[in-house]
Amino acid sequence: MSVPVKKNDRLTVYIEDLTHDGNGVAKVDGYPLFIQGALPNETADIHVLKTLKNYGFGKVIEIIQPSPDRVDAPCDYFKQCGGCQLQHLSYEGQLKWKENMVRNVMQRLGKIDAPVLPVKGMQEPWHYRNKAQIPFATNEAGQAIAGFYKTKSHNIVDMERCLIQTGEADAILAGLKKELATIGIRPYNEHTHEGMLRHVVIRKARATGEVMVVLVTKKRKFPQKDAAIATIQQLVPHVTSIMQNVNGDKTNVIFGDETIHLWGKDVIIDTIGDVRFEISARSFYQVNPEQTEVLYKQALDYANLQGDERVIDAYCGIGTISLFLAQKAKYVMGVEIVPQAIEDAKRNAELNGFTNTYFEAGPAEEVIPRWYQEGKEADVLVVDPPRKGCDEALLKTILEQRPKRVVYVSCNPATLARDLRVLEDGGYQTQEIQPVDMFPHSTHCECCAWLELAD
Repeated sequence: MSVPVKKNDRLTVYIEDLTHDGNGVAKVDGYPLFIQGALPNETADIHVLKTLKNYGFGKVIEIIQPSPDRVDAPCDYFKQCGGCQLQHLSYEGQLKWKENMVRNVMQRLGKIDAPVLPVKGMQEPWHYRNKAQIPFATNEAGQAIAGFYKTKSHNIVDMERCLIQTGEADAILAGLKKELATIGIRPYNEHTHEGMLRHVVIRKARATGEVMVVLVTKKRKFPQKDAAIATIQQLVPHVTSIMQNVNGDKTNVIFGDETIHLWGKDVIIDTIGDVRFEISARSFYQVNPEQTEVLYKQALDYANLQGDERVIDAYCGIGTISLFLAQKAKYVMGVEIVPQAIEDAKRNAELNGFTNTYFEAGPAEEVIPRWYQEGKEADVLVVDPPRKGCDEALLKTILEQRPKRVVYVSCNPATLARDLRVLEDGGYQTQEIQPVDMFPHSTHCECCAWLELAD
């Protein structure tokens, strides 16, 4: 079938939807065009940039009829930075689109008919990120730059501030790059593999205000560390922890294997609800603590614990959901493939005085069947997998062991829909799906799904 448009065509189109990366979707004789900067329900003049067999790309020349939800993006870097995709869509419009997106994905990919509730959003959807990972580099003039990457590239947008991260991160972003030459630290060049400072990671605890700064360096030897510590203390006077992470590999991965304590504490403390957590330099911890509490309370509500249930938490991480559940359950068993995360989970359980938890490192699809063979059966099973969804073997394990209730926390509606289909075909019924806006101004949406074993 021939493509109905060609490169450099100028067309007037109606925008039907958004893609997962925030581009508008228009169709010409059924042929999809993805158009950056366009919003649903808009009419726009566009320039066709590229055509492939099944879809093409275009850019907006002029918005003829704007969406009623279109707003001026408040960030000076919005059109260059790849961190946010939806700042030009009102927050009410973002929540409405995310609800429809989740519902459509459930029906299209999973044939799931369960109710999808309105998205739980934020009262103040700015400065919510408690963690910033800022890459450093040099420009053509040899000056230090720092910011975030342009969309689908490793080219840094040099920035002074970011509207979704904390003031402490802004202070580091704007201030440290100006002081690097004085300190004597060269930013890293990923093309030549030269230079010292690769990233600066800033973590802030919402409840306690404690701040950790991690300097990710190419080499372990760090003769400028005293000057770097003094500069960070000046930029963020209430910093409580300064760490160094060593990453000498030619890689896009931020952290290396070795972390060194430079100054202050080696962890910071935060709370979600009534549960306290120790956060180390490399701990996984949700970046939006306010919405994390909303999400975990939803998981606890769906678990519907009465005090005598045994619960298994697959993909338990550092025990965040496990300890929420332990407040209401008789016993909680958590499994996670990363040994360091399990050590963190045990420490966090001890920190909060929980005696009704057990954590074990290993693949969930191997550990959980053994638990059942040992008589450690679960009334409720909670899963919170990575974006790729549940391992196929874990889904098989769930269907073999048949806990009465499953609570599925997901960061990817597409893999959630796929996995819910498998569970429904195996005898479960999805009761309800609650989306939660963990990442305002992006296209991402977390979901919490409640399933019951059919009679």
